Parts: sequence; structure tokens; C-alpha cells
Amino acid sequence: MRQHRYAFVLLGSLQTTLIFTLAAIAVPLPRIGAEFGLERSDLILLSASYGLTFAGLLLLGGRLADRYGGRPALAAGLVVLGAASAAAPFAAGVEELLAARFAQGAGAALVAPAAMAVLRRAAAASPAAYSRSMATWGGLSVLGATAGNLLSGVISTLLSWRWTFAVPLVVSAAALALMSRLLPRTEPDRSRALDLPGALLATTGITCASYGFVSTDTRPWSSAGVLVPLLGGTALLTAFLYAERRTPDPLLPPRFLLVERRALALAAIALSACGTAMTFVVLSLHLQQTRGWSPLQTSAAFVPFALVLIISGRAAGPLIVRYGARTVTAAGLTTGAAGLALLACTGLDPHSPYAYGLLPGLLLLPAGAAASFGGATVLATDGVPPHRSGLAGGVLNSAMELGPTVLFAVLLTLGSDARSLAATGAALVVLAVALLLHRPNHPTGRPPHRLTHHAD
Repeated sequence: MRQHRYAFVLLGSLQTTLIFTLAAIAVPLPRIGAEFGLERSDLILLSASYGLTFAGLLLLGGRLADRYGGRPALAAGLVVLGAASAAAPFAAGVEELLAARFAQGAGAALVAPAAMAVLRRAAAASPAAYSRSMATWGGLSVLGATAGNLLSGVISTLLSWRWTFAVPLVVSAAALALMSRLLPRTEPDRSRALDLPGALLATTGITCASYGFVSTDTRPWSSAGVLVPLLGGTALLTAFLYAERRTPDPLLPPRFLLVERRALALAAIALSACGTAMTFVVLSLHLQQTRGWSPLQTSAAFVPFALVLIISGRAAGPLIVRYGARTVTAAGLTTGAAGLALLACTGLDPHSPYAYGLLPGLLLLPAGAAASFGGATVLATDGVPPHRSGLAGGVLNSAMELGPTVLFAVLLTLGSDARSLAATGAALVVLAVALLLHRPNHPTGRPPHRLTHHAD
């Protein structure tokens, strides 16, 4: 039990750091643009570069973790992430910084699913302990995003934006030094093929489609710069799904996503990630560009968000034990929707005071996000056999990454930040109703200690 606790602290720190690294560049982005003389399109690509390779390589990262063992894959990913984080601060131009961000995302795509595979091994003797860990694991990503927005503003103001890369570098080095003592050995499954054709189709398809969605921020939907990557990515992903149905050992078994509770849970994760990421981006720009706040003041505005998130994250596990993952997820989605509605109605009014204009939404949203992430993670990972833990980690993180990328781009077409926030809130409510109406013939809706673990 003690080994599981130590392993969870280390692996949870890594998961938090991966999302910290994704979010840390958002607040200092205007300063980076001014230093390198970048256009808005360059800034959008720089902001999305880490997420593009992270999301695109996650399925392959999950298969590598399952085939070669979670701990070796974790070590390899940490080396790549640490090396890229060490190179990024010395970037003399945007090309070098982009290359470092792409490499960081590639390392993260190995670390994320491998960490979940190792955590599953650490809790092998106690399925209840694993389920409780998953209830907390879901909130780590939004905690990392919050920390990225908070600390990056402080670091870039007091030192330089280049120092934000010290966080993933130090954490990667510490994890490499501690993993042999704190993490259990994992058994590889060499009987499983790599499915390289599937990996190539999935990676290029996700990356192309994601880039197309990201490009809508600076180009119209009808432009070649948007349509070509979108249509190309869609064609590649269609070919991937077709190929997976005919591959003896597919990278992503079709049945894995067809389990209804898992599909609903992944949708909840994607929507919750979209809502929180959109809030950070929209409010960061609003506070700095409309209200004239500094990066440090902008970071300080999210301190209550972070505090509520930590408190709610600790409460999510016991609530899931008592009321079940499905109920807690639905309640979290509804609470988060209420927070988004308040932000849309009052938070974006440039004349509204912080105390009762922004703050109420910034308190409700993290409370709901912690509950929905925690409950949905339990729903998504329940029933996954040990030899597919890496796959589960890859799919889970893909939902977290693609939610903000794809859904955010679609919502931006509504024409205003307030409408986008309101539309996301409405979608969260619809999904909450779907979860409450869903009557599983599987004990997923029960407390985690009564969950089963069977092969899909």
C-alpha cells in the first residue's frame, strides 16, 4: 500500500507537469511574440505545437507502453521531455522554440500512457486502491493547467518566460532519479504487434485534423489552409478506422470505444477540458487586452480557481465512493456549466467588479471540473484489463487534448467569447442528462470498491 502511495505521488506529479507544460506558454505568449516579432498565426501555431504532437502520438505511446512495459516507456519519454525542455530556453528564434515544443509533446505522448500503466501495476493487489487513484487522477490535468497559468505569469514577470521550461526539466530529472526506487517493474507484452500502419494513420490524421481546427483562428473555414488539413486528416482517420477493423492486433480495438459508459465518460472529459481551457484563454486575453491587467495580475485572478480545484479534487474520491462515478460526473458537469454561464453573463463585462462579476464563475467551474474529471476517469478506466492500461491512458489523454483543440475551434465560430462559453455550458448540461438517464448493466455506477475489472 505504501509503495502504491509513493508511486501515485510521483506519477501524479508527472501527469500534472505534462499539462502544466501545455498551459505554461499561454500567459507569456504576447511577450514571446513581441520578442520574436511574430504574427498572430505564428503565435497560434506556437501555442498549439506541444498539443499537436502530444495528441497525435498518444495512441502509439500507449501501445509502446503496453508492449515494452510501462517503466521503460516512461523513462524514454522523460528523457525526450527533459532534453526538449533543456533546449527550449536557448531558442534564438521561433523555429528553435517550435522544434523544442514539438519534441516536448512527443515525450509527453510517451509519459502519459506509461504513467497510467505503471500506476495500474503499482495497485495490482488492490483494485479498490486503483479506482480511488483514478478518481483523483482525473483532476490532476486541470490542476496542471491551472498551475501553468498561475506560475507562468509569476515567472515571466519576475524572471523571463524562458524560465517556465525549468519546471518540466526539473520534474523529469527528479522522476528519472527516483523511478527505480519508487515505481514497480512492469512486464512487457512482446506478443503484441506495434501496428505501425495504424500508428502512422492515426498520428498523421489526428495531427492534420487538429492543425486544421487550430488554423480556423486566423483563417476562414472555406480557405485552403483549413480545408486541406481538415479533409486530409478526416480521410486518414477514416482509413485508420477501416484498417483497425481488419488488423489482428489493432492499435485501437473498435470495441474499446463502443462501450457506452466509456464513450460518455470520454465525451465528459473532452467537454470539461474544453470548458476549462477556453476559460483560461478567454479570460487571460480579456483581462490583459480589455482591462489592461499585467500577466502577474492575471495569474493572481486564478488563485481562487486553484484553491477550489485542490479542495474539490480531494473531495471527489469520497463522493464517488458514496454516490457512484456516474452521479458525481453528472453533478460536476452541471456545476461546471453553471460556472461557465456566470462567466458568460457577467465575467466578460469590462465594467463588472472582480468580486461578484468574475469570482462566482471562477469558483463554480473548478468545483464542477474536479468532480466531472474524477468521475469520468473512473468510468473510462473501469473494466480495462492490465495489458491495455497504456491504451486506456492514451485514449484518456487524447480526449483531454482533443477536447480543447477541436471543440474550442468549433465554438469560436459562434462569433463571441460569451457565446462560446454559454454553448459549452449547454453541452455540459446535455451530457449530464445523458449520463443520468443512462442505466448501466454494469456496476460502473456503484462506488469504486465494487467496480469490476474485466477484459473488454
